[in-house]
Amino acid sequence: MKRIFACLLAAVLLLACVGCGGKKTETAEEKTLTGTLDEVKDFMFVVTDKDGVSYALNFEKKPEGLADVSVGDSVTVTYTGELSEIDPFTGTILRVEPAK
Repeated sequence: MKRIFACLLAAVLLLACVGCGGKKTETAEEKTLTGTLDEVKDFMFVVTDKDGVSYALNFEKKPEGLADVSVGDSVTVTYTGELSEIDPFTGTILRVEPAK
């Protein structure tokens, strides 16, 4: 009787642990930044918004559309993550396109 009870208890605990192991998927919110493209390098570019605040956006793979714009152009950058004037960019640049 004790063995049956111990086996049932072990099975219940195993099922409880399996239920807690589910992955949570978060979808990153897309944001945009519109401004003037001030500088482009192999690993980053700088955009200054209408208030004169400059943001350095770094990347590993060149974002879609960056090759189609030039320094001095008005651009809209679509990204996920957080922008900061002081801290490095922590996110992903989805695309860069001429501003409308």
